[in-house]
Amino acid sequence: MNKENKDCTWPSNNPLMIEYHDKEWGVPLHDDRKLFEFIILDAFQAGLSWNTIINKRDNFRKAFDNFDAEKISKYSEKKYDKLMNDAGIIRNRLKIQATITNAKAFLRVQKEFGSFDKYIWQFTGGKTIVNKWKTLKELPAKTKESDAMSKDLLKRGFKFVGSTICYAFMQAAGMVNDHIVSCSRYKEVQKLK
Repeated sequence: MNKENKDCTWPSNNPLMIEYHDKEWGVPLHDDRKLFEFIILDAFQAGLSWNTIINKRDNFRKAFDNFDAEKISKYSEKKYDKLMNDAGIIRNRLKIQATITNAKAFLRVQKEFGSFDKYIWQFTGGKTIVNKWKTLKELPAKTKESDAMSKDLLKRGFKFVGSTICYAFMQAAGMVNDHIVSCSRYKEVQKLK
């Protein structure tokens, strides 16, 4: 981590967390496959730390066909059983079932809106909400935007998309800039669209 970057301390000293913070977190994301990956990983994070998920991220990509929603939507009972026995991922029955359910819902949203990107960014008016937090303690767990996103995703059949999970997704996908103002990434991600 950059020496100027004193306040975004959540990456700790884990190289994968530092790389994620420095290259991905808060960068406005418009690629449907990556958006799907982020929403699935945030669902798996429920009740766990992001550190746990990031350490297993490559295993998740391998186990879930690189987050190809089309393939995941067609998973058989045999594939489900294989996932339940895969020690490289979080073997949570409800979260694995939710991933398959969410892949189907994701494809329906893509069909209806032309892309998941077009659908999901409507919750922030198509642009990043730029916050001005001075400390990590100021970061909210959820907002009115994440409440609205959660409600609509649930209505569309998604699972594990409560408002807190949606807000974590919004942070990851750059729908909000929640880097601390003194963080070197704060101004960098604002230049990205």
